[in-house]
This record gives sequence, C-alpha cells and structure tokens, in this order.
Amino acid sequence: MKPPRSFFFLFPLFGFALAAAFAVHAQRPEKDYLTSIEADKIRDAETPNERIILFLTFADDRLKKFQYELTHPTLDKHAEMLNFTLNSYIGCIDDAADIIQVGLDKQQNIRQGIDLMASRTKEFLPILQKAQADGSDLEMYKDNLEDAIEGTQDAMNDAEKAKKKAAPPPVRRKN
Repeated sequence: MKPPRSFFFLFPLFGFALAAAFAVHAQRPEKDYLTSIEADKIRDAETPNERIILFLTFADDRLKKFQYELTHPTLDKHAEMLNFTLNSYIGCIDDAADIIQVGLDKQQNIRQGIDLMASRTKEFLPILQKAQADGSDLEMYKDNLEDAIEGTQDAMNDAEKAKKKAAPPPVRRKN
C-alpha cells in the first residue's frame, strides 16, 4: 500500500519550517550581559562579598565603556552599543543589590560588599547624571540612562539601609 500523495508534500514544508526555526535562532541576539569568562568568575566566587565585588567591577567596566562610546561614536550601531552597555550596567548593579538582599536575609557577613556598594554607587551616580545633563544624542539612550540613574540611586539607598541591618562585625574581647 502506497502512502497518500499529500504525505510527500509535507517533507518540503517540514524542511522549510525547520530551516526557518534555525534562522530565527541564529539571528536572536545574546541577551546575557556577562561574558562567559565573567559568568565563570561569578560562579567560582565562594562568598557573597566576592560576588558583589565582581558585579561592581563589571558595572564599572560597563560604565567606562559607555563613557568611551559617548566620546568615540561608531558609525554603525552606535545607539545599540550605548543602550547595551547601559543595560549591562543596570544588570550588574541589580544583581549586586540582589546578592546584598539575599545576604541580609540569610544573615551572612556581607559588610564589605555593602560598604563597597555604597561607595561605588556614589561614584557612579555623578557620571550618569553628567551624561544625562550634557549628553549628545540623548534621545537614543534616554530611557536606559534614566533607568540606570534610578537603579543606581535605589542601590545606593538600599546599601545605606543595609548598613544598619547588617550584623555588626565580631568584637574581639581581651582576656
């Protein structure tokens, strides 16, 4: 018994659908804002303090790259690069803030990370505000810049609150 003729017409359709799916997958941009090396460093970090330090270092790198891109615009994909670096910066700050919150909930010793978050966000905020005040082509990245400023302010405020909530450092008693 022969299969119906319509059965053979499904093969080209199936092949076309499969090819289209691969093409869409290949064109999808990578949404992860950490490189594989950076992600490995985060995974390998043993303490929350180490993870916070790494995320703040990566945020600093993204902010420097953003500043560089502002002063040295590329001819193609300039707006995409500015927005990507701002989104990456926001992701790093948010992840560091999340680690602080989890560390507080678990009553871990994260004072070093909290102090670093408070000091670094105070450094980052004026840079972002300056970019907002005198940024050329601000419309290209305005929304992401506003999100970055808001996220930095929130992280700074959360770090100040966390300083009060964090367990005090151990006191050494003299015998």
